[in-house]
Amino acid sequence: MFELKWLWKYMGKKRRLFVVGLILSAVTSAMMVINPMLSQKLIDEVIVPKNVKLLMPILTAMLVVEVVRVALRYLMIVCLEKNSQQMLDDVRRRMYHVIQEQDYRFFGRIRTGDLMTRITSDLDTVRHFCAWISYSAVDSIVLFAVTILYLCTVNIPLTLCMAAITPFIMLITYLFSKKIGPMYVDLRAKLAGLNTVAQENIAGNRVVKAFANEAFEEEKFRKCNQEYRDKNLKTTYVGVKFQPVIDLLSQSLTVTSLLVGGIFMMKGAITAGDMMAFSSLTWALANPLRNLGVLINDMQRFFASCRMVIEVFYSQPSIIDHMGAYAPEERLHGDVEFRDVSFRINGAPLLDHVNFHIAPGQTLGITGSTGSGKTTLVNLVDRVYEATEGEVLLDGRNVQDYTLESLRRSIGVATQEVFLFSDTVVGNVAYGNPDQPREETLKYLKAAAADGFSRKLEDGCDTLIGERGVGLSGGQKQRLALARALSMKPSVLILDDTTSAVDMETEKFIQQQLRTLDFPCTKMIVAQRISSLKNADQIIVLDHGRIIEWGTHAQLLRKHGYYYRIWALQNSVEEEEVHLGA
Repeated sequence: MFELKWLWKYMGKKRRLFVVGLILSAVTSAMMVINPMLSQKLIDEVIVPKNVKLLMPILTAMLVVEVVRVALRYLMIVCLEKNSQQMLDDVRRRMYHVIQEQDYRFFGRIRTGDLMTRITSDLDTVRHFCAWISYSAVDSIVLFAVTILYLCTVNIPLTLCMAAITPFIMLITYLFSKKIGPMYVDLRAKLAGLNTVAQENIAGNRVVKAFANEAFEEEKFRKCNQEYRDKNLKTTYVGVKFQPVIDLLSQSLTVTSLLVGGIFMMKGAITAGDMMAFSSLTWALANPLRNLGVLINDMQRFFASCRMVIEVFYSQPSIIDHMGAYAPEERLHGDVEFRDVSFRINGAPLLDHVNFHIAPGQTLGITGSTGSGKTTLVNLVDRVYEATEGEVLLDGRNVQDYTLESLRRSIGVATQEVFLFSDTVVGNVAYGNPDQPREETLKYLKAAAADGFSRKLEDGCDTLIGERGVGLSGGQKQRLALARALSMKPSVLILDDTTSAVDMETEKFIQQQLRTLDFPCTKMIVAQRISSLKNADQIIVLDHGRIIEWGTHAQLLRKHGYYYRIWALQNSVEEEEVHLGA
C-alpha cells in the first residue's frame, strides 16, 4: 500500500478536494437507497390503502432527492477532476525536475522510451485512479453496505439469502487479482519497450536511411508491437473469463429476490412494498459486485504504473551540491588545475593520476588516441563526472565546493555531437543566456563563423530549425554549438572536437576569433587535428588515461613522440623522416 501513501502525500494542498469528492461520492451513493424506500412507502401507504393525500408529498420528495443527488454528483466530479489534474501537473513537474537533476548513471539505467512512458502513460493511469477508480470503489462499497443495512430493516432472512452469494464473489475476485497483478507489470514493460523502439528509430532516422535498414526497423517494431498486443490480449482474456462468472453470480441475486421474496410474500412475511424495495434494490447489490472485475483490473494497472512513477520520483543523483556549496557573486577567473586526478567507472580506470595547471586566459590543447580519456577529462571540470581520486580545482577551489548551477554557468561547452532545439537560429545560440541583446547573439554567431550560412536561410537568423538541426550540415551545427557556448561569456570554454567537421579556412577564422574574444576566457580544446592545437599555450597527450607528453607545439615536435607522429601524418611527411620506429 506504499503507492497509496505516496499518492496521498503528494496530492498536496488539493487533497482536501479529494476528500470532499469521496465524501460526496459516499453521500450520493447512500442517497440511491432513498427513492426505493419512498417507493416502498408509496405502495404500502398510498397505493394499497388508496391514500391519495400522501401521493404528492412522496413524489415531490423523490424528485427533490434525485435533483439534490445529481447536483452533488456533479460537484463530486468537479472536485475529483480538479484534484487529479492538479496532482498530475505537480507530480509531472516534479518528475521532470528530478530527470533534469540526474547524471549519466540514471540515463544509462533507464531508456528514453521508458522515461517517456513513465511521465505520460503511467502518470495518466495514476490520475485515472484519483479521478475515477477511487470514487467508483467508494460508490460500490457504500452502496452495497447501505443497501444491506436498509434491507435488514425490512426483512433480515431475505437479506441474508441475497447476501449469501457475496463470499463466493469475494473469493473469485481475490484469485483474479493475484493472477492479473503480475500480468499488468509485464504489460507495462512491453509498452515501455515498444515506446523505446519507436523513440530510437525516430531519433536515429538518418542512420536507418543511411544503411537502408527501414525493413529491419519495421520488423523490429512489428515484433515489439506483436508482443505488446499478445500480452494485452492475454491480460484481457483473463478478465473476460472472470467477468462472466461475476455477472452470473450477480444476476443470481435477481432470481433469489424473486424466488425467495415471492415465497415470503405468499406466506405474509413481507408486504408488496417490501417486495418492491427488494426488487428495485437488487441492482444496488449486483452492480457493486459486477464492478469488482473492472475495479480490480484498474487497481492493478494503477499499482504497476505507480511503481514506475515512484522509481523516477525518488531517484537521487550521485552528483549533487555538497553541504555549504559556494555560489560566487563575482565572475570566476578561469584558473584550472588537476591534482593527481583519477576516474574509474565500475572499477575500470579511465583517467590515472592526471596533473596539470592552466592559468587564467591560457589555452590548453588535449589530444590522444581514441578512448584515451580526452572527453572524460573535460567532463570532470563541469562535474558531468566526479573524480574518484584527487582534486579538480577552479580558481583554487575544488569544483565540488561550488554549486552545480554557478559552476556550469561559468563553463561553456561545445561538443562534436551537437543537439539543437526546435527553435530559431538565434534562440538556439542564446539558449544559455536568453536575456542577452540580439546584437550580442549575432556577434557570437559571427565569431563562430555561423553568420554567413545563417543569413542565407529562409528567414535568416529567425529560421526555425528542427530537432538535431535537420537541414544543416555537420559543420554548420558545430558552429552554432560554438556560438551557443560563446554567448554565455564563460570563464572556461571547453571545445570537444568542435571544429572537426569544418573546413580548414573556417577553422583558421574561428581560431583567430577565439584569440580575440571580448571577455577573459580559459580555453580547453580537445582535438585530433594538430592545426586546432598548435597555437595552444600548453598541449597534453593522453594515452590510456595517462599524460604521456606535455609541452608547447614546438616542444612536442622536438620530442619525436606520439604528437610528432600525428603531426607528420597530417602534414604528409615521409615515414622515414619522422623516425616512426624510434
